[in-house]
Amino acid sequence: MKIALIQINPVIGDFVGNSRKILNVCREAVKQDCGLVIFPELALSGYPPHDLLERPAFLNTHDQTLSELCHNLPEIDLIIGCIEQRGADTDGKKLYNSAFFIRNGSIMQRIRKQLLPTYDVFDEKRWFEPGNTPGVIECKGLRFGVTVCEDIWHSEIGEYECDPVQTLFSETDDIDCLINISASPFQRGKESVRHRLFRTICQRHNVPLVYVNQVGGQDSLLFDGRSVLMDQNGEIRAKLLGFAEDMLIIDSDDWSGPLHESVQEDNLASLHDALVMGIHDYVTKCGFRSVVLGLSGGIDSALTAALAVKALGAENVFGVALPSPYSSDDSMEDAKALAGNLGCRFDVIPISDLFSSFKETLRPLFAASPSTPSDLTEQNLQARIRGNLLMALSNKFGHLLLSTGNKSEMAVGYCTLYGDMNGGLAVISDVPKQLVYELSRFINREKEIIPLRSISKAPTAELKPDQCDQDDLPDYDILDQILELHLEEYLGVNEIVERGFDREIVKDVLRRVQINEYKRKQAPMGLRVTSKAFGYGRRIPNAQKFQG
Repeated sequence: MKIALIQINPVIGDFVGNSRKILNVCREAVKQDCGLVIFPELALSGYPPHDLLERPAFLNTHDQTLSELCHNLPEIDLIIGCIEQRGADTDGKKLYNSAFFIRNGSIMQRIRKQLLPTYDVFDEKRWFEPGNTPGVIECKGLRFGVTVCEDIWHSEIGEYECDPVQTLFSETDDIDCLINISASPFQRGKESVRHRLFRTICQRHNVPLVYVNQVGGQDSLLFDGRSVLMDQNGEIRAKLLGFAEDMLIIDSDDWSGPLHESVQEDNLASLHDALVMGIHDYVTKCGFRSVVLGLSGGIDSALTAALAVKALGAENVFGVALPSPYSSDDSMEDAKALAGNLGCRFDVIPISDLFSSFKETLRPLFAASPSTPSDLTEQNLQARIRGNLLMALSNKFGHLLLSTGNKSEMAVGYCTLYGDMNGGLAVISDVPKQLVYELSRFINREKEIIPLRSISKAPTAELKPDQCDQDDLPDYDILDQILELHLEEYLGVNEIVERGFDREIVKDVLRRVQINEYKRKQAPMGLRVTSKAFGYGRRIPNAQKFQG
């Protein structure tokens, strides 16, 4: 039997558009003589719908669209992730996260997700009730064990009492293939973890495995697709594209199919493609067509601009330089050269006169307190003037403003509220500074796009004479290592010092992380690419005194 594996990029709540996409792919699969087509988790509604699941109208529209979809399906069997309502008089949550097996326009079976993740960015127990039985379907003489996303992750997560895969094989004989429909977000390093997990399951149970994953950006989450077929030995026999919609047909006679060209596991190309996809999908799914951003001549804004042009096209990216009295000629030259290399629109709005006007307006109040000479306040004024001007361009022309701060800066508060933190999307807010350099060199791998001087010069905010980031911060290679240990491995001062770092530096870095939590709560949404990003997956109180 030919089986079509489909990874689609749904829009949450766009039931008409998602259903149309599903129908079109099913019709194409029929033309290719497929007997079964498999879609990802919650493919009809899009994942994750969050508290839309609490709205009766959302659920009723889902069910109505599902009924219409079933009525219009061609003659092909279908496995698809859907919301399942349990009924108002039942105990527990009112919904299941289910895989539906549809044949001849009728729902033949419902396989309910058993393991509901409630950690980091996941909170499925808020809406769903767990299933409690293994799922087996029969199709064209084959028996498929069906699981939904987390159900296959028991051995890796290690916090669940039951193992749905083990239960499936202990209670059911003659499983020909294990299917996992999924909406598994991308993060650096996750692809190799997935493949190791899948390989272990295939070898342990001597069975092929089909993994079908959602693709696309949804707010801060980036779904990479990269669906695979593994044989019973854990060898990859078919693979779909990364970070793009794709359809791939496999054959159950020998459990094989095409190995579509895709980015390799866990490298800079995958990170680059994830960010490009995230920009494109957030901008377009939110109804924008174009973006604006400040170009300082530095590496962060250069990387953000290059990613935006790749995602949206040069004609939809507007770069603006906003030089202050402390901006160097080199920086303005590099900003102009970048825009020329990218082919995007570029304008210059000097802010020196505005800066002088602000200072003059504040002078009577500032002069009344002789103990407060020029300090960080005046530096932040420049950033806030820039932020206001960029927001004005966003409002006037309908551009989405991109903020350009990296994760290292965001972590220690080296950013200005209502200034350079202004924006609708923080593209690289989960990309540490050292990785910013690596990505920039990756973009320049064939020709110079980001000016080399932007990469090689010492990073500086240029908000006072002869300023350099390292006047206030540790070297970024040290800072990034400390931040990774603290933010992603949850280590405190003593544990990080035991890894060989200076105690005073560690204490200062962790202090900065703690006292700047309030800034990050007000930051624009960022694209998640590490195991612990700032945003709703990290819940730290602003007002607290723990300094471990």
